[in-house]
Amino acid sequence: MLVSREIDMKKMLVLFIAAMALSASVMAGQLTVGFAQLGAESMWRTANTESIKGEAARLGVNLIFSDAQQKQENQIKAIRSFIAQGVDVIGLPPVVSSGWEPVLIEAKEAGIPVILVDRTVDTSDDSLYATFLGSNFIQEGHNAGNWLIRELGCNLAADVFELQGTVGSAPATDRKTGFEEVIANYPGINIVASQSGDFTRAKGKEVMEAFIKSPAWTNAKNKKVIYGQTTTWSSAPSRPLRRPASIRARNAS
Repeated sequence: MLVSREIDMKKMLVLFIAAMALSASVMAGQLTVGFAQLGAESMWRTANTESIKGEAARLGVNLIFSDAQQKQENQIKAIRSFIAQGVDVIGLPPVVSSGWEPVLIEAKEAGIPVILVDRTVDTSDDSLYATFLGSNFIQEGHNAGNWLIRELGCNLAADVFELQGTVGSAPATDRKTGFEEVIANYPGINIVASQSGDFTRAKGKEVMEAFIKSPAWTNAKNKKVIYGQTTTWSSAPSRPLRRPASIRARNAS
């Protein structure tokens, strides 16, 4: 199930909790949900956490919340704790895509459905999770690429500086894939530098500062384009720039 990232987060949380109720087949009594939040890497994630807690309280859901602080091992530890506590459903926005099968198998064997939220996982067995509520990240990459083509107009040449998200995460991988699928049709548009900003404002600024000191930036012959994979960097990339002329910026999300 795909839900647009622009959807009101409260509506998304209602869908999430409804999906949890259906997955758990809870006919009576209070629903207990374990939510293994990946961290607080962005303003979006902070708002997402606030919405989860607020909607759970409003709907009378018993929420057991864990903050993994951007570490997969902490999310896995939280899921195992939820299994031990016998929750009805587990919500998981996975910090990276790989490495989840063992703990998802444990949840399935315990009869606890897992709902993926915002991000997907790589698994050979889709039955290990109940459903996915989130965005089509490849389409978001397409959108960014198509926006760039329109912005360039007749002069389809650009040097792209790509600020990637967390290495190995579904949004970073798929947004890159979607963007590259579009620009592959335009030989004058090339990614000349690409580095992870880990979806944080501080890291994004650090990477951008490194970009503008690099030979790729100094020697660029075409219009410079900053492609950031999150709205967290809507302002951060531009702050180090002293001469914004001939520069375009675009975020995927």
